[in-house]
Amino acid sequence: MSADSLPILLRALTLTTVAREQERAREQAEAENWGYRRYLQYLVEAETNERLRRRIERQLKDSGLPPGKTLDGLDQGKLPDKVRRQLPTLLNADFIRRGDNLLCFGLPGRGKTHCVAALGREWIQRHQLKVLFLPTFKLVSQLLTAKRDLKLPSALAKLDRFDAIILDDLGYVQQAREEMEVLFTFLAERYEKKSVVITSNLVFSQWDQIFKDPMTTMAAIDRLVHHATILEFTGDSQRAQTAKAKTKS
Repeated sequence: MSADSLPILLRALTLTTVAREQERAREQAEAENWGYRRYLQYLVEAETNERLRRRIERQLKDSGLPPGKTLDGLDQGKLPDKVRRQLPTLLNADFIRRGDNLLCFGLPGRGKTHCVAALGREWIQRHQLKVLFLPTFKLVSQLLTAKRDLKLPSALAKLDRFDAIILDDLGYVQQAREEMEVLFTFLAERYEKKSVVITSNLVFSQWDQIFKDPMTTMAAIDRLVHHATILEFTGDSQRAQTAKAKTKS
């Protein structure tokens, strides 16, 4: 086997980073008198880190998270104290590994969406968890289409591969019975298995506006609350404050 064939063999084994780095690493190893073990470890670490980077990049792309909603861009000083105190625990993502839920309530403009989107991005980058962000109406629309095409079980199975699904703006879902049925089916399917993160401008006492039927409303709330962290986003509208500041400037 000639030395020239080594890059070809490495690429055939999909060790593309090792193939790219091995010659430069060999020169460095010779110059710094590395042993074989250190040389091999350097290449394996380079391959592992690059694969991790690509996986995180792919998961971010597949997540549907809104651009710009990052933890650095989140003005934590404007969050309620109880929400701010919960952030370190939520960032650890242990509740996702348990299949617990996160429920965020508050009027529009209070920072709910930015907060959960920023958390979702961190769950991917720090823990390599699979996260999906969807406006609730879009999820319902997708499930209705799947049900019409007799593919609802397979659609739910595809969603099951995500560790956490963020449903934004639950209160803005249309209120037809068929739409509520597929939403309830989705919630029941994930119950005690995978996490659901919900933002809503409607508190629980108003959820009969969503699910119509009182029994279905109670069953949905029961499944969500059973293992859940509940955050209340109070205070003034952050969007209104931002707009006011721009006007003054």
